[in-house]
Amino acid sequence: MNPWDKIEKVVVVGLGITGLSVVNHLQRLPKALSIKVIDTRTAPPGSERLSEQVQLHQGGWNLEWLLEADLVVVNPGIALATPELKQVAQAGIKIVGDIELFAWQVAKQGDKPVIAITGSNGKSTVTDLTGVVAQASGLTVGVGGNIGVPALDLLEQDADLYILELSSFQLETTSTLKLSAAAFLNLSEDHMDRYDGMDDYREAKLRIFEHAAYCIVNHQDKATYPDEKGKSLITFGLDEKSDFCIGSYLGKEHLFAQDNPVIATDELTLVGRHNVANALVVLALLTQANVDYTKGLNALKSYSGLTHRCQLVANNNGIKWVNDSKATNVASTIAALSGLECPGTLYLLVGGDGKGADFSELEPVLQPLNLELCCYGADAECFLPLHESAKMFTTMEDVIGDILPKLTSGDMVMLSPACASFDQYPNFMKRGDAFTQLALLNA
Repeated sequence: MNPWDKIEKVVVVGLGITGLSVVNHLQRLPKALSIKVIDTRTAPPGSERLSEQVQLHQGGWNLEWLLEADLVVVNPGIALATPELKQVAQAGIKIVGDIELFAWQVAKQGDKPVIAITGSNGKSTVTDLTGVVAQASGLTVGVGGNIGVPALDLLEQDADLYILELSSFQLETTSTLKLSAAAFLNLSEDHMDRYDGMDDYREAKLRIFEHAAYCIVNHQDKATYPDEKGKSLITFGLDEKSDFCIGSYLGKEHLFAQDNPVIATDELTLVGRHNVANALVVLALLTQANVDYTKGLNALKSYSGLTHRCQLVANNNGIKWVNDSKATNVASTIAALSGLECPGTLYLLVGGDGKGADFSELEPVLQPLNLELCCYGADAECFLPLHESAKMFTTMEDVIGDILPKLTSGDMVMLSPACASFDQYPNFMKRGDAFTQLALLNA
């Protein structure tokens, strides 16, 4: 059955990049639809790009439009618990997101495999790296979803394989997406302003497995396993008990894919133990999607990470400079430090706008490290009790000026602030760019 058979009136809630991709997709369909857009912002971004055929209500809700609709397509940033959307649901009107519309269209095409990734941390890196390796293996790849290009815009590409990063918000409104393989990387506390608790958050993430041929789960995080029995499980983990794991081969630690050694872990450019796990997920996803990744192993080795996420921005005279500016909370910084390999001294830059966070969870992670903790910005003082080496600075430039004379081969300078940037920079990207510029000037 065609899901569009009984749909004439569609209301899109929320504009911006995703909302525009939805409107454009709806206008490309062979069926002529009545399309209306609601955005509670007084000047929604992208409104100037709407065609004259699309009506826009801005600056508030329009309940009359909503209750007249056959289908409501909601932006993932808008909670389903919003009173207006609750009324829509109670009226029996279907509510979906852009990923569900993507699922409907891909099902019509029939022959294009889709793989998807979710998790609390690391999903952007895994999604991007999977695309890089698949492309280097000779495929035309569409990569998007919660990262980069909206999923519906990917349909305009003649791709052999679609790779999607999916947030819990997107998964809430997705129910028919068929996946060749789906990965749930990890689960840690996040978005508790949107969910009733961790169980509620986890349930949203687990929706990724509903129609997945293979479920790729973290052997060391049982919360990533589906509750439903009978699913085809593939495990990954930094142990020797997983399907995709690490182990010894020819006297060196290697990535293993189902008992087969692939590459030595020290051949990876990516920084951090968590990124070894991310590489294992890439191998698992591509294996289950029947992609011969062996042609893309050089791309896997040379991949230096997403911009601002454990990104190696300079490596000179044996000194590595790592930009992890996207670590805007404690959990992200802990993930970056987990299993970090630094033979010399780690100069860790932390601080900024702490948003009232409790940084005490960092203390046991920092204690065993050969570390100089460089604290700067508005909430620098909050980090001083966490390590005996902690020293306070005003700016990032002050930190670099202080540590430069001390740097020797084997050392690492890492920005992983555990804070937002708003005290000194407009966003984490500008902060990361500033660090990268300092690194390139001084490396």
